[in-house]
Amino acid sequence: MKLRSLCEGAVLVAVAQILSYLKLWEMPWGGSVVLSMIPLVLYAVRWGLGAGLLGGFAFGVLQFMFDGGFAIGWQSILGDYLVAFTVLGLAGLVARTKSGVFTGTLIAGFARFLVHYVVGATVWAAYMPETFFGMTMHSPWFYSLLYNLAYMLPNIAITLLVFAVAYKPLNKYLTASDLIPSPAAAQPAKKDPSSSKWDPER
Repeated sequence: MKLRSLCEGAVLVAVAQILSYLKLWEMPWGGSVVLSMIPLVLYAVRWGLGAGLLGGFAFGVLQFMFDGGFAIGWQSILGDYLVAFTVLGLAGLVARTKSGVFTGTLIAGFARFLVHYVVGATVWAAYMPETFFGMTMHSPWFYSLLYNLAYMLPNIAITLLVFAVAYKPLNKYLTASDLIPSPAAAQPAKKDPSSSKWDPER
């Protein structure tokens, strides 16, 4: 089962990386609307917290290395890439439950938003523009709130929508019921009583 988890994780992280290149919308200083959350949340709710955190971390490394990451120092690299994507694995807190993909998406999406929000208000504060979305910016915390909600809300909404559409046809995969052995398979085979009887003719 561990080998299957690693193989499935490698495939889903690779799928997430490919999807990250298909940007529906991109913000000027990093952050975009993509479909990458879908395979990462799916992996976490299928295999649990530890596997989910590992998958998110691997994706964060790939994002920084191959997606032309925006960073202004080690704090930005650590926060906006390694931590922000690792916390997507928190979806694993509700692994193998009926509503896991939905609750997990909300948990993971909020956790990632929170990381970007704090990093944006502190590390990126010096880059706050005078106006944003037609409003005058005075607080880096308010600016970071608007900036990160602008792409995180669509990401969360799209992920929920895709899972909602796929839930019925792919139910056993989205709820990880294919990984749970049936009661019959879990029980040891019953020994035939006749085989243990002593046969004098043997």
